[in-house]
Amino acid sequence: MVIERFPIEGLIKITPKTFADERGYFMETFQDERYHEIIPHAFFQDNVSLSRIGVVRGLHFQVPPFAQAKLVQVFRGRVLDVAVDLRKNSPTYGQHQCVELSEDNRVQFYIPVGFAHGFMALEANTLFHYKCSERYAATHERTLHWNDPQLGISWPEGPKIVAEKDQQGLPLMFINSPF
Repeated sequence: MVIERFPIEGLIKITPKTFADERGYFMETFQDERYHEIIPHAFFQDNVSLSRIGVVRGLHFQVPPFAQAKLVQVFRGRVLDVAVDLRKNSPTYGQHQCVELSEDNRVQFYIPVGFAHGFMALEANTLFHYKCSERYAATHERTLHWNDPQLGISWPEGPKIVAEKDQQGLPLMFINSPF
């Protein structure tokens, strides 16, 4: 696998090794020992979402004691994936990193605890996979507004489909980060 780190500490892009032939390809998407060398914890829950083109999900995070790190990947389609640093003492607090994930590039994106996470589906029927380091806890879930001008995220052009819950997300200036 190929590992790439970003200027925002903790974020990791992982490109798993793929074995392709005339039948298609084989790819190992997770192996505990190998991944534990770069990711310092276990995963406890897997989730999958299916999205229409233009769907924006996020920017979500969970607060302690149910804070989550995520390892995400697209199995079908394509997304612009976004992580926003919410660690108060981080020199990159409030900054974001975008990564394109697709079934073609097979890239995984690791987002540690202390980040809000979201994505926009760029193709119809996008199948998105999340590995989470903590269980989902609705009472501890928070939403950072996906289109907060302070974040400066350059979302792709075109109509957006955003859930009411995500439309009600708070701007960064009103987030009382526990990280």
